[in-house]
Amino acid sequence: MSTVGTTHESESTSSRAGNRWIVLAGGVLVQLTIGAVYAWSTMGRALNDEQSAFDLTKVQTAIPFEVAIGMLFLGTFLGGRIQDRKGPRVVALSGVVLYSIGIILAGFARDTSDLWLLILGYGVLGGFGLGLAYIVPIAMLQKWFPDKRGLITGVAVGGFGFGAVITSPMMNRLISGMEGYQAEPTKAFLWLGGAYLVFGLLGASVFKNPPADYVAPGAAKANGQDDPNKEEQAKKAARDFTQQEALSTPQWYLLTLILTVSVTAGISLISVAADAATSVAGFSVAAAATLVGIMGLFNGAGRIVWAAASDKIGRRPAFVGILGLQGLALLALPHVGNVVLFYILAAIIYTCYGGAFGTMPATAGDFFGLKHSGGIYGLMLIGWSIGGIVGPLLISWLIGPDGRYTLGFTVMGIIALVGVIIPIIARPPKARR
Repeated sequence: MSTVGTTHESESTSSRAGNRWIVLAGGVLVQLTIGAVYAWSTMGRALNDEQSAFDLTKVQTAIPFEVAIGMLFLGTFLGGRIQDRKGPRVVALSGVVLYSIGIILAGFARDTSDLWLLILGYGVLGGFGLGLAYIVPIAMLQKWFPDKRGLITGVAVGGFGFGAVITSPMMNRLISGMEGYQAEPTKAFLWLGGAYLVFGLLGASVFKNPPADYVAPGAAKANGQDDPNKEEQAKKAARDFTQQEALSTPQWYLLTLILTVSVTAGISLISVAADAATSVAGFSVAAAATLVGIMGLFNGAGRIVWAAASDKIGRRPAFVGILGLQGLALLALPHVGNVVLFYILAAIIYTCYGGAFGTMPATAGDFFGLKHSGGIYGLMLIGWSIGGIVGPLLISWLIGPDGRYTLGFTVMGIIALVGVIIPIIARPPKARR
């Protein structure tokens, strides 16, 4: 009788809360919109084209994107804190608006003298708005899907990974097909920024947290004997960690270090993928460009696959696999002279790179609870910024002008393999004060 009563109560609560799948669809739509930031390489190539009015160096071309990634952490930090207090919708809507306005503003840059406008629009405003919007669905959807936290957060951030796959060809078509856009490729941002605003607002408009007494269908099973994370769940205390309490534990720093190591290793290939493909495996320039586009699919898919796997095998074993496979693939990569093998190894690395972003939000929820997960995980994304800077700089320095790819990828592979130790020793806090 008690089981039946619990089932009816769960169904009643779920009905009052609303349809969680609509909230998920809104989250994916927002992530697809802001994930377009990874399509910057398409714009960068157009800015360096000889037909362009922009006479920028490669370093100058990279500045708007680097600023955006740096501002992203500030946005996730503030967005997570505000979301925990004011709810997800207002933060997501604000993030989408700022992100879209920044992209549109960048669309008014016309030549080299307007580089500051690209940095301000795409970098500062766009990056900050991106961070605000990025953190919201990750924290919110864990509350809606306590029975599928890994899978659902993987699906959400998978949308971010797929954003560039959709946007990059659209941007390229605008630049190559519209009159005057090859000379001033930034005009494409005017159209894209408007589209981001429409679709981003549509997705964010359905955001809301479930009621306090919400019980998701299947949640009872997720907390029962079939839960592979039962041991970790059992170690949780009666209340959720606050952000300050989480920062006082060594576990927060260990989880952030896992993300930092994974990003550093994975983005080392991402930053030199086209050049490595031509130099190591003999790809043509066109084939290398195709490789980069296809690998974006594995980046997005890895966020879903590894997150779903973590629901089955546990979070910590998943990270052992993510770092271990990434390290082995990096070690093998410079020794293949075969296009097919290069594709396979690159796909493994991209999948593991995305997998860390898909798995970490649920891991943070396991360790510190869901109530303040937005702020806690938002701070962890400093690992994204650190890895996003260290990885490309280190691999470029190691490879050098002589093309020492074996040295570069060997060092990055060793870093990933040493990182395997971290999830092995990282265990949830035993108690909360």
